[in-house]
Amino acid sequence: MRIQLKKVFLISQIFIFLACNSKIDPKITISKVNGSPSYENSKITSVEQKIVDNEYEFTFELEEYELGVQTETEYDYHLANSDKGQHIHFIINNEPYSAHYSENFSKKMEDENNVILAFLSRSHHESVKNQNAYILTQISDEPIDLNNEFLFYSRPKGTYKGKDTEKVLLDFYLVNTEISTNGNKVRATIGDTVFLIDEWAPYYIEGLNAGDTQIKLELIDLNGNLIDVPFNPSIKTVTIEK
Repeated sequence: MRIQLKKVFLISQIFIFLACNSKIDPKITISKVNGSPSYENSKITSVEQKIVDNEYEFTFELEEYELGVQTETEYDYHLANSDKGQHIHFIINNEPYSAHYSENFSKKMEDENNVILAFLSRSHHESVKNQNAYILTQISDEPIDLNNEFLFYSRPKGTYKGKDTEKVLLDFYLVNTEISTNGNKVRATIGDTVFLIDEWAPYYIEGLNAGDTQIKLELIDLNGNLIDVPFNPSIKTVTIEK
């Protein structure tokens, strides 16, 4: 009888241990975001730049895309959303983007050599992925080859709180390259969990713990080797506050 009681006690302790620890280390998953309006005809047709008072002034011309309005969707994406509406993601040297809600804005350049990617973004920060929805340029005394294959990091970014922590957007921008099952891929390391991505699409991240999480994105070839191009890999840290 005593032996049976010891077994029951031991089993109950194991269940308690597993239940407690399942809350400490939830499984991180990613899944494709579906249903966004495609904006397949939206374009950045041109961008002009000039220096005014030690800052660069940028003027964009867009077609079939309205800044400052909410992206119309058929359902709630449960993603962090900008109440200022659709915008331009403006990335310098693959650093965290700045969001701009009008076609005209100014930026101060800290470095002498600057590679600039600008692309159209939905109000929930998902990029518009067509060949005309971005511009890649540079302001540099030592220009690099812009015909290289590029992977630029976009989301997630910064700190997420409350309901915005449940589903976090993973999004990146590809230039001069494609990913597929039989070609290049994006290797996403989220915390200690590794994913191989072979479709250029937005993804939900679920299961992030409270605190800081490092996210690394790598453009790799068919054999899993890191492609030797600027800004590869990308490493960023996001914070979850539940």
